[in-house]
Amino acid sequence: MKKRILAGLTAVFLCIPLFAGCSQKAETETPAAGNNAAEEDAEKPAAEPELTQVTLNEVAHSIFYAPMYVAIEEGYFEEEGIDLDLVCGFGADKTMTAVISGEADIGFMGSEASIYTYAEGATDYVVNFAQLTQRAGNFLVAREEMPDFKWEDLKGHLVLGGRKGGMPEMVFEYILKENGIDPETDLEINQNIDFGSTAAAFAEGQGEFTVEFEPGATTLESEGKGYVVASLGEDSGYVPYTAFSAKKSYIDENPDIIQGFTNALQKGMDYVQEHTPEDIAAVIEPQFPATDLETITTIVTRYYEQDTWKSNLIFEQSSFELLQDILESAGELEERVPYDDLVTTQFAAIAAQ
Repeated sequence: MKKRILAGLTAVFLCIPLFAGCSQKAETETPAAGNNAAEEDAEKPAAEPELTQVTLNEVAHSIFYAPMYVAIEEGYFEEEGIDLDLVCGFGADKTMTAVISGEADIGFMGSEASIYTYAEGATDYVVNFAQLTQRAGNFLVAREEMPDFKWEDLKGHLVLGGRKGGMPEMVFEYILKENGIDPETDLEINQNIDFGSTAAAFAEGQGEFTVEFEPGATTLESEGKGYVVASLGEDSGYVPYTAFSAKKSYIDENPDIIQGFTNALQKGMDYVQEHTPEDIAAVIEPQFPATDLETITTIVTRYYEQDTWKSNLIFEQSSFELLQDILESAGELEERVPYDDLVTTQFAAIAAQ
């Protein structure tokens, strides 16, 4: 854009003496027929490239997804010819419904949703083409500080958990089982509170622990109503927590859009890898007008330090198999599904070059 502006200004300055000469010459002779048209064309500003509108439905609007918001705020999608319409689905089930119905072109959610849809026999199923996060993004919050917390400390207590079959709850239960704790008999997990409402419920006195995304965990800490005692992201290991996906037909019919979309995301990933949490927080601040910059920085730092974001968007088969291990452990998957059907890496591989 800057180059086009400079070029236009240069053309204007160069044309000033030409216009003076033409004015003097007009007194004695009639100008050639084509000259005026050429001058008018030269004065016309260069047309902006036309952008393709793409609707993206995200499972939640969270600082956890910082690289995507960097790509939005830095204009990377426009650079790739995309006019992005970002819509919040407030839940993987709603985001998946929007993609399947065609209301959204691309969905951003936990990949377990694509596995469920495929297992149900969908023909035009949803395919994952870019993985964003490689750690769980939620934290265990207690009512008191517990510097020596161990997972067995949850035995006999009430924990505010997540929706059955959703990644937050399944990862939580996976960690419990890895630590020798039976989620059904060793503690009580309340799964009846809506996503996004658990922090408020905990602040009002429900439960002795709660599993929280940000900014819920940091808000509870800042208000003195809770303390982060464990990171599910650190204790569950590298888990393909969220990915971008689209219907197979959409990907087949619009490979250039998918590639441009993935390229923009990779630029966001590169920015996050190359900048400090303070830099990242400053860029994405407009996405969270209700949250002050200090809080955003605290949250970004927490995710940054636990290696939340991949350096590339390639959804590897080992990660997909681990995801299915978690689903099986939670009793949510009767039969494993093929990686080659539900994941494509061709767009992420090109973007990473």
